[in-house]
Amino acid sequence: MLFQLLDLFSPSQVQNMHDRLQGVSLVDGRSTAGWHAKTVKGNEQVATSDPTGQAIKAEVTEVLLANSLFQAAARPRLLHSLLISRYGVGMAYGRHVDNALMAGKHRSDLSFTVFLSDPQAYEGGELVIEGADTEQAYKLPAGAAIVYPSTTLHRVNPITQGKRWAVVGWVESWVRQAEQREILFDLETVQRSLFAQGGKTPEFDLVSKSLSNLLRQWLV
Repeated sequence: MLFQLLDLFSPSQVQNMHDRLQGVSLVDGRSTAGWHAKTVKGNEQVATSDPTGQAIKAEVTEVLLANSLFQAAARPRLLHSLLISRYGVGMAYGRHVDNALMAGKHRSDLSFTVFLSDPQAYEGGELVIEGADTEQAYKLPAGAAIVYPSTTLHRVNPITQGKRWAVVGWVESWVRQAEQREILFDLETVQRSLFAQGGKTPEFDLVSKSLSNLLRQWLV
């Protein structure tokens, strides 16, 4: 299940992040890539020890966890391994799949990208996610995010002009299977709609019962 979170951050919040990112310590992005991804990864990242980067990543985590759509669709148990990436002219991240296990202990069930650069500020740099027989390119407004299955092959196209800043990270979900997360999301959507229309009706109670009991079966 792939979904977008538009207006996750306001323009003023994004500008504040940009201001604070000036002068941060940058390292070769290959330092956090798996052995095969190193061969196609070409970007820079804010050093994990940089206090400004740590603060921004904490803010992104807090805002995502407070988002009701993110909660309902991702069922996050943990957000982990966040990185702040910078792509300049000529930089790209070739076709790859994210590691299933990160830091030796955290599953990657879902991946996310929070776009920090306005689409008009750079050319190229699209996030391209492959499907079974097609692919889709995403270049979202600054402050928006996309969440997608970590099982997919994806890439970041080369930058031909400007700079692209983004925060990327991964979700270990309470519900491991994507199909189960989608069923729970659909049920919660119906549950909220029923409550908005008629309050706590018998139908609402039955949907709530099914939602809770499926969660009991599927929680890891």
